[in-house]
Amino acid sequence: MATTQPEGIPLNQVGIPNVSEPNSSKYVAHVKKLINRRMLIGIQDGRFFLGSFYCVDKQGNIILQDAVEYRSTRRSSPSPMEHRGVGLILIPFSCRTSSHVDCSIEEQLSLLSLKEHK
Repeated sequence: MATTQPEGIPLNQVGIPNVSEPNSSKYVAHVKKLINRRMLIGIQDGRFFLGSFYCVDKQGNIILQDAVEYRSTRRSSPSPMEHRGVGLILIPFSCRTSSHVDCSIEEQLSLLSLKEHK
């Protein structure tokens, strides 16, 4: 899994394009590439959500569909992970610590946009 951070695009703190900037249509195009991709989102309390990317809003909140929650069952490390299906979930920008998308190396390079877009 790779963190999506296209070069030359204004990003918020966890790698989502800032679509409120002028000329946002190119940013929207980058986000559209992520739709229906498997995404792993980490949040502040240590839980992770794995699901299909559905959408993101201007505030950076992400919605995953068919999501599964993973959390530690014990306070000590390493601990086994417990999981449960949660379905459709909104993950607020303020809670998110990491965002990763599952894709091939070729797609990672494309999403990272090693050359500046014109």
